[in-house]
Amino acid sequence: MWTYDKFLEYPVKIKNPNPEMAKIIITQYGGPDGELAASLRYLSQRFSMITPQAIATCNDIGTEELAHLEMVGSMVRQLMKDASLEEINNAGMGGYYVDHGRGIYPVSASGVPFNASYIQSKGDPIVDLTENLAAEQKARATYEYLINMADDPDVIEPLKFLREREVVHYQRFGEALRIVQDYLQEPRLFIIDKSNFKK
Repeated sequence: MWTYDKFLEYPVKIKNPNPEMAKIIITQYGGPDGELAASLRYLSQRFSMITPQAIATCNDIGTEELAHLEMVGSMVRQLMKDASLEEINNAGMGGYYVDHGRGIYPVSASGVPFNASYIQSKGDPIVDLTENLAAEQKARATYEYLINMADDPDVIEPLKFLREREVVHYQRFGEALRIVQDYLQEPRLFIIDKSNFKK
């Protein structure tokens, strides 16, 4: 189903370590509005969609969210890898370091591990697509907050790219919702072949 290109969707080349930024950016890896939750949500919801367009939208965006997960993981790794233990500890990442070293682990900015309750999949296309519109807006807002906290262009540019993709996803889910609503409004006509009935 997937073809994996061995490069990031947008380049991440952070030169200066900054565990304080790593601590908050990681929320887009494993937090409630992060990329892991989004990818699992959309790839789960696609099974309940009722139009080819809605299925494709959930599949396409769910797949792209995996690419964004890779970008966020790369950002956190680059922000942590050359940081001293003193910098890590001063950034409030001491507990994370003890549990995970400089590895990538899905947690929120406040250190709460990823939880499957972040994934909404109701089985109703209208409900799920409406949920996805809200999810994309929450992710966009989180990226804006992260940009506000950043001062390194090497960090800001990938965050801006990710924020822009949330806007595009919001638009695509809106289109899918309209298609599903139109489909549900169409009259369904069934023609009965009476020749099969016995007299």
